[in-house]
Amino acid sequence: MISSAPHYLLLADAEADADTGRWHFELQEDNGHRRLSAADSEPDMTGERLELLSVVRGLEAIDQPSRVTLLTQSRYVRRVLSVGLDEWRENDWCWEHYGSWVPVKHRDLWQRVDTAMKYHQVECRTWRVDRPHGGAEGENRLNNEHSPRLTAAGRRRRTFFQR
Repeated sequence: MISSAPHYLLLADAEADADTGRWHFELQEDNGHRRLSAADSEPDMTGERLELLSVVRGLEAIDQPSRVTLLTQSRYVRRVLSVGLDEWRENDWCWEHYGSWVPVKHRDLWQRVDTAMKYHQVECRTWRVDRPHGGAEGENRLNNEHSPRLTAAGRRRRTFFQR
């Protein structure tokens, strides 16, 4: 991949309640301009699969080979991208579990990520949001200047799914 390939920031997130899940991604150019945002609900889908689906949809939305910085809160996604994907591919999308070879969970989506990574150079970063701590008598510290870990990205996270 040539170094002059476009660079994008991919923010991927998901949330779930009792009966439905929601994924969302935002794709931005490296200069900060918003390029694309998409979200949808998936009935009976929760957790890891939703997180992975938001990554897949974001990577597949890029129409040319690119450098992509992926921001996600998902340790699952980050771990697999850093240590698991190559091994799973080599083992025909199976992994050893207590002496038996079992199919990789969410194999279909991981194969789509693997295909997208043939075109894109992906660097995964963790997007962490520290929740506010309750103070004396339920004091809300959300806007407290002594809570420096709540970054601009963290403030956006609270409204990520709001329109």
